[in-house]
Amino acid sequence: MTRTARPLPKPRTISSAIALAASLGLAGAAVAQDFNEVAPHGAEVGQTPAFEGQTRAPVLEGDVDLAQEIIVEGLEHPWGLAELPDGRWLVSERPGRLRIITTEGEMSEPIEGLPEVDARDQGGLHEIVVAPDFEESRRIWWTYAEPRGNDENGTAVATGVLSEDETSLEEVERIWQQQPAWASTKHFGARIVFDEDGEHIFVGLGERSDPEPREYAQDPQSTLGKIIRINALTGEAAGAGIEGALPEIWSMGHRNIQGAAMGPDGVLWMNEHGPRGGDELNRIEAGLNYGWPVITYGLEYAGGEVNEGLTAQEGMEQPVYYWDPSPAISGMTFYDGEMFADWQGDALIGGLQSNDIIRLRMEDGQVVGEARHVQGVGRVRQVQVASDGALMLITDEEEGALVRVSLAEEDGDA
Repeated sequence: MTRTARPLPKPRTISSAIALAASLGLAGAAVAQDFNEVAPHGAEVGQTPAFEGQTRAPVLEGDVDLAQEIIVEGLEHPWGLAELPDGRWLVSERPGRLRIITTEGEMSEPIEGLPEVDARDQGGLHEIVVAPDFEESRRIWWTYAEPRGNDENGTAVATGVLSEDETSLEEVERIWQQQPAWASTKHFGARIVFDEDGEHIFVGLGERSDPEPREYAQDPQSTLGKIIRINALTGEAAGAGIEGALPEIWSMGHRNIQGAAMGPDGVLWMNEHGPRGGDELNRIEAGLNYGWPVITYGLEYAGGEVNEGLTAQEGMEQPVYYWDPSPAISGMTFYDGEMFADWQGDALIGGLQSNDIIRLRMEDGQVVGEARHVQGVGRVRQVQVASDGALMLITDEEEGALVRVSLAEEDGDA
């Protein structure tokens, strides 16, 4: 089965996307600066930032017209997105399907050989990454919600080799399992990032959401709410060497990691969902504790404080940046292409609830400005930089899409 790219009747720029969002009644999308002007939920309980610039950074100046092209639509809750060396894209769908999609919109049948997934609620097939030497090895990695029996499940990491005819995965091996398993359908994580040595991977893991398992984010003998570092081929532990902790643990105290990338500074960055408010961007350092659920910005979804309502405690790290109210941040990358010359080194983060791409300007490890682009495009689960410098994103919906975002033409026709 193939599907053909369907260009929009007229490439949408930022302004036209905002108008569309307004016509559809998407809250906060009609005015580009609303994201920075709404009073945060945290104000209800007296929460204040730990330092200047930790939240609600100045709006970045300078408009840019962006054209959007729907490459493929009709994807069922796409979650992972990875570019192959020839410019095609691997896309995962949560029910357990993996496809190859060309920039012309040709879409493969599902690739066979994936293990069984627990696709209830937030579960299913998640992250997809491609080996740095894919042209020779044809190897990929993925994360998924692995069924463990008795309604229990847990995040798992597997690897395999894409067959020469691209119809199946071979040499499939699960190399790591999150422990303990839990009867929950939420907060699996689970982004993968290669270490700079190319031999190890970081995996960001959720804490399974419920009040009881989320406390395990502070348990060094559990991998709920952790970042781990393992050998990419064998799964052998290569963590930070935290005293009394499991050997694969790199950092702890995380809620539900949804985006991850190596920054221009050579350091791992990850973002995670907060409770009701308090989405976080963190610069990850080995052996540190990022606080959840002891400290957090934001409130319980049912209202009221999380635990003691603390936002800071000795021995626990502050987020570099947080959002309140929450845009429900997701996949992230750092821009390093040629199409958007002024964006070099900026962080690009998908917004699920905010239906946009969030761009952060960074200086000396701090956020100094924020912008929102393609507002109203849909629930952006992942955003990547294509080899030509354009942006590719997927929208996590029942009828999700793969969308290309580029500079609008400058001839007045955009």
